[in-house]
Amino acid sequence: MPAMDIEEQSEDLEGIEEPQEQEQPDKYGFFGSQHATTDVRNLVSKLPPEVIRRRELKWRHMLENWDLFTSKKFSKVRDRCRKGIPSSMRMSAWQYLCGGQFRKEKRKGLFEQLDAQSGDPSHVEDIRKDLHRQFPQHEIFMKKENLGQQELFRLLKAYSILRPEVGYCQAQAPVASLLLMHMPTEDAFFSFVEICDKYLNGYYSPGLETIQLDGLILFGLLRKFSPQAYHQLTKLEVGPMLVMTEWFLCVFTRTLPWPCVLRVFDMFLCEGIRVLFKVGVVLIDSTLGSHSISKAELRKRYPSAFELLECLKHAGDNLEEDAFIQQVVDLELKREDLVREHERQIAKKEKEERERQKKALKAKRS
Repeated sequence: MPAMDIEEQSEDLEGIEEPQEQEQPDKYGFFGSQHATTDVRNLVSKLPPEVIRRRELKWRHMLENWDLFTSKKFSKVRDRCRKGIPSSMRMSAWQYLCGGQFRKEKRKGLFEQLDAQSGDPSHVEDIRKDLHRQFPQHEIFMKKENLGQQELFRLLKAYSILRPEVGYCQAQAPVASLLLMHMPTEDAFFSFVEICDKYLNGYYSPGLETIQLDGLILFGLLRKFSPQAYHQLTKLEVGPMLVMTEWFLCVFTRTLPWPCVLRVFDMFLCEGIRVLFKVGVVLIDSTLGSHSISKAELRKRYPSAFELLECLKHAGDNLEEDAFIQQVVDLELKREDLVREHERQIAKKEKEERERQKKALKAKRS
């Protein structure tokens, strides 16, 4: 796949000095200004301990009765994911939500079998090149000898062997890293397989056709939910792939402050790809939308595609967790909206292909 901004960002991070021995990581495992966005170093939970404990008990009960809740009380699961999964329950909850737990039970021994294989040399080389680029300020990834880099290699290599038609894509690494921050390698592997196969199916395949289509769908949704932003983007010829490729491929892990990353991932594993579209619309609308900036000021501040893209590159900086998540939840983007826009974009592509074939046939006859 073509080079992405993710690589440029990662290379920028390579010069970051390692923390002094006396430094302590924040509650998420990051040293210093984590994730190159918001410093949450001394962040203390805004929820009282008794509320956290109550939510933990509710999640424990829900996981013990998972079939009942997913079949008859799914709205309860969804609402609790939107509130944020308690940190102590994320490992189990994510595995249940995505289906990794069940795939692991059905495919016992699979990871060990794949782990024992050497893998495609080209994929192995690419994976090794990217290991040091993944969250270099996080305690488990910051050094080559750290367990995190070693386990990330095992996970990504195993997946490239399991899905040779997909192989390895650079954008897989941040998603796999996020899982490894919360669970053992084998559990993370099966969860990663479920995410790639069910949630992001086709995203990491050569050609990027699926992500291109979803980019067109996102812009189609912008036309409805944030017309001012849509018109400014199209006027300056800023295409979808320039805006959303890294966002969607990396599930916003390199875009949002870390508390928001976790909350978005909670909802994503419960509600699916629609969450990514909602987050994308909210980020763009809150930056370029009519309620955020006037049309005159928008044109003055972002006269070219360069300024506009720089603005969107930092759209996730300094977000307040609860306010942002509430915006995402409140956006009335229904499944029917996605289906309708998907069908519209497919019909448009088919029409363009017919026109292309007609022109080619006409040129051949002449």
